[in-house]
Amino acid sequence: MKLSLLEQETILLYNQAEPAAQVYTHDPKLMKKLNRLAGKHPEQIIKKDDHNFIVPKRCVSVREPYSEKRRKAASERARAAGYKPPLKSSPGQ
Repeated sequence: MKLSLLEQETILLYNQAEPAAQVYTHDPKLMKKLNRLAGKHPEQIIKKDDHNFIVPKRCVSVREPYSEKRRKAASERARAAGYKPPLKSSPGQ
């Protein structure tokens, strides 16, 4: 069963006493990233089941949003360095 975008939620749980956070997610992009990281760093990123992961708290961050000026400057630096963003694939490919 495919979940709606509204149902593709992510829940982060952590407390001050423990060094790890629990991540429960139905977000396909985040699940893919966590699965990749769990394979690459199994001693730090633990996959409990399809939707539950344990990660070090230092991997969870909340950052200040980029200002338009900062975003544009970063984009220009990336272009100058030769970075080309990946092409978006069309549905059905």
